[in-house]
Amino acid sequence: MQKIKKVPQRKCIVCQERESKKGLMRIVKNKEGQIFLDPTKKANGRGAYICKDSECLKKAIKTKALNKAFKIEVSSEVYENLLKELESYE
Repeated sequence: MQKIKKVPQRKCIVCQERESKKGLMRIVKNKEGQIFLDPTKKANGRGAYICKDSECLKKAIKTKALNKAFKIEVSSEVYENLLKELESYE
């Protein structure tokens, strides 16, 4: 009897949709307070998952979802950098 492998599920912090870990993009806040996209999904730090489309990130900017997820004030420069990085991956 073969064992069925469990697929890790994560939830988008903006639209609240559950998807496989590979289907979402991870945003990380490390100990130094830097916030960046983590395409490897293995960087150290607090992670938040978001859909891979720029529309979801634009909603996160509007609702300040990363402020809530990381419990800090995230500057608009960081949001702009994340948007540029995400568009380069699309």
